[in-house]
Amino acid sequence: MTQILSPKEIEEFMKIKGEIRWSAIKTEAEFVLAKQGEDGLVKLEKTIAELGYPLKYRKERVMDFYPLGLEAINLTVIERLFNYTEKDFQEMGRFEAKASLIIRLFIRYFVSIDNVIKEVPKMWRKNYTVGDLSVTDFNKEEKHISVRLENFSLTPIVCENLKGFFSSILQMVLGKKVTCEETKCVHKNDEYHEFLLSW
Repeated sequence: MTQILSPKEIEEFMKIKGEIRWSAIKTEAEFVLAKQGEDGLVKLEKTIAELGYPLKYRKERVMDFYPLGLEAINLTVIERLFNYTEKDFQEMGRFEAKASLIIRLFIRYFVSIDNVIKEVPKMWRKNYTVGDLSVTDFNKEEKHISVRLENFSLTPIVCENLKGFFSSILQMVLGKKVTCEETKCVHKNDEYHEFLLSW
């Protein structure tokens, strides 16, 4: 049987600099549990363990930081194991935003869109040790925000995940439907990622 990830892919992923808080990876597993059931989560854990990373999604300490490459491995395994599409990863991002305790507390205390914009860089740093997130354009009249993510590159899957994540957070703040489009992407030879959120 062919491994779901080649040793070369794993090696490349684990070279990625930076760390991610475990709570983010754990929430991805919770999404798999909600979508695929208990058998799906067991299958994910078993597959990741066979690759040399015996993770216990329910038992790891959620506030600890783990190598960012592990996030790339986790999402790629989920994609290939369950045949997830871009739409599935956007749905996962929305799920993560709603399930995150950090985000819920953030929304509770920074309920205005102006305060959210000020806090965006700090919020990113609570989950990642690399990458710089900033708001580059905010137009209340035209109802859109542009968010730039610099110095950050994982896999194109993460872009889809972030589209769902960012749109869900803004939707919780505004109480309106929000769409998100990635207008620049490092995987398309741009210097940074940029997301346009509209409502």
